[in-house]
Amino acid sequence: MNKVRPGVYINVVSEPKAIGTVGERGITAMALSLPWGPSKQLVTVEAGADTMDVLGFDVNDPTLLLVREALKRAKTLLLYRLNDGVKATATEGDLTITAKYSGVRGNDISVVIQTNIDDPAKFDVKTLVKGVEVDAQTVANIAGLVSNVWVDFSGTGALTATAGVNLTGGTTGTVTNADHTAFLAALELQDFNTVGLTTDDASLKAVYTAFVKRLREDEGKKVQAVLPNYPAADYEGVVSVKNGVILSDGTTLTPAQAVAWVSGATAAATVSQALTYTAYDDAVDVSPRYTNTQIETGLKAGEFLFTASNGRAIVEQDINSLTGFTPDKGKQFSKNRVLRVLDGIANDLKRTFENFYIGKVDNNDDGRNLLKSEIISYISALQNANAVQNFDAQNDVIVVAGAESDSVYAELSIQPVDSIEKIYMKVRVK
Repeated sequence: MNKVRPGVYINVVSEPKAIGTVGERGITAMALSLPWGPSKQLVTVEAGADTMDVLGFDVNDPTLLLVREALKRAKTLLLYRLNDGVKATATEGDLTITAKYSGVRGNDISVVIQTNIDDPAKFDVKTLVKGVEVDAQTVANIAGLVSNVWVDFSGTGALTATAGVNLTGGTTGTVTNADHTAFLAALELQDFNTVGLTTDDASLKAVYTAFVKRLREDEGKKVQAVLPNYPAADYEGVVSVKNGVILSDGTTLTPAQAVAWVSGATAAATVSQALTYTAYDDAVDVSPRYTNTQIETGLKAGEFLFTASNGRAIVEQDINSLTGFTPDKGKQFSKNRVLRVLDGIANDLKRTFENFYIGKVDNNDDGRNLLKSEIISYISALQNANAVQNFDAQNDVIVVAGAESDSVYAELSIQPVDSIEKIYMKVRVK
């Protein structure tokens, strides 16, 4: 209140409220060997998006089986093409045509050059994939051609009419374990919820496990890896898929292939959702089937498995591979729904504090009370979403000054909500 002139002075401000929110989930990542697409880099594929131009096939094509399975539940797939082979090429006169990417899909490309009906001095140049036109342009000469998402044009001089020139020589290339290491290095820089390994290689399973352990424990990035048949991980950050499923079209998926769906479904599941008894989309049976004893043994070993139920394949129990329970990590840590709550708290509060508090808020009573209010608001939102219960805002959150002038110590007590998975009932007959 320091104005000199008479008048009305109104200051409009926001009512103080929490900045952070419960983060969205649904991002999974996979590295695959594919016959087309950008090599050795991450490509973002959204559920429902057209994959033809980037990956060379419609998502329903058998070539993209694992992409489709992942996107049945995940909203986003971070896809890394592991292999890099030779690009298909063709020449026609002075024109050189080179496939945009390496791989055998380039051998399905052809280019047709025809004299333009309306202007005989020009040519219609059409790019076809398996006989289907994907690009057309009308130019006077080679210099006028513009590369498209399928091919690059090069050369100078006049065009020569042709009924069709086929690209040849495209190869897919091979994959080494070093390619998976490069994938994980690129993935570390991204935000994601799960990463799936769709090959049954013991050395790679160990690499992926070490990767998520480091992110979870050293970097504070709470993510999970989904691996085929790896209960030996004995770690809450690893989901071990024991068996596969049979789809309605008769396709049988191995445990390694079923990883794609599990990785996508785990990523997409909310903090108040368990996948227990969830049906695998479009699956009619499991492969292989297990006896009751085998199922119980698998669950005790920390294996995520499917069982057959009324013409469907359902998740027996939404668990991870943790079985070596300790006082610090009890049995509840093996339940993925509970872990999603705990991981969500760690990820969301870390993001909120880094974006809005560190370096911006004073380390005094007012600042620490603001931080405490942020935590209370966030946990209250989780309780409203049925992710936690019995939260006491007065006693379950402590925020005090740390040992140094720039540090704060916070302590939080929570009780995650699990799902009803066992019902015991006694029926008395009168």
